[in-house]
Amino acid sequence: MLVITRREGEEVVIGDPAAPLGIVRISSIKGDRVKIAFDFPREVMVHRREVANQINATEKDGNPIVGKIRPASGGEAQQ
Repeated sequence: MLVITRREGEEVVIGDPAAPLGIVRISSIKGDRVKIAFDFPREVMVHRREVANQINATEKDGNPIVGKIRPASGGEAQQ
C-alpha cells in the first residue's frame, strides 16, 4: 500500500502521467472531514468500501444490485 500526504487542492495521478487512467484530488479539508474528487472515465468503477462489500455480497447471492447514478445537488456526484 502506498501512503502519501497531500494538501487541499493537490492531486495524485493514477497510471501513465502522459495519459493518466484517472486523477484523485483533495477537494477540501474541514476538521476531520476530507472531500476527495475522483476524475476517471465512466467505465472505471469507483466505489466506497461499504458499497463495494455490498456489491460483492449481493453478487455471491445471485441478486445483482440495480440502480441509477444521479447527480447530487450542487453538481457533485455521490455514491
